[in-house]
Amino acid sequence: MRVLFVEDSEVNRRVIKEMLRAGGIEMSEAEDGRTGLEMIEANDYDLILMDLRMPGMDGITAIRHLRAREDEKAALPVIVITADAGSHIDDDCKAAGADDVLRKPVAMAVLFEAIGAVLARRGDSAVMLT
Repeated sequence: MRVLFVEDSEVNRRVIKEMLRAGGIEMSEAEDGRTGLEMIEANDYDLILMDLRMPGMDGITAIRHLRAREDEKAALPVIVITADAGSHIDDDCKAAGADDVLRKPVAMAVLFEAIGAVLARRGDSAVMLT
């Protein structure tokens, strides 16, 4: 399974990378939404993890651009991982096309549960967690 984590904080990327590695998942990294979209264009991923607050292109805008694609990549599952606790955030993320929203700091069990739930809802049995 290949995951792209779009997050401006190197520390946060490192923490999530170690969690995913423990589960046998390969993770690529992008520092902002625009770079994330370029990486999605150039590579194949099974899932996108997306921060919201980043310099340049934020996560909501990046998700909207992803969902506006006219190919199979438009349907990539997206889980937002954010420190934003605003009551409107979940609704904003879902309206943009996110599949789920998690709050930082995210526990490993919560992360894997969300990944499994999103893949199950989408019926993607070809992508398995180890």
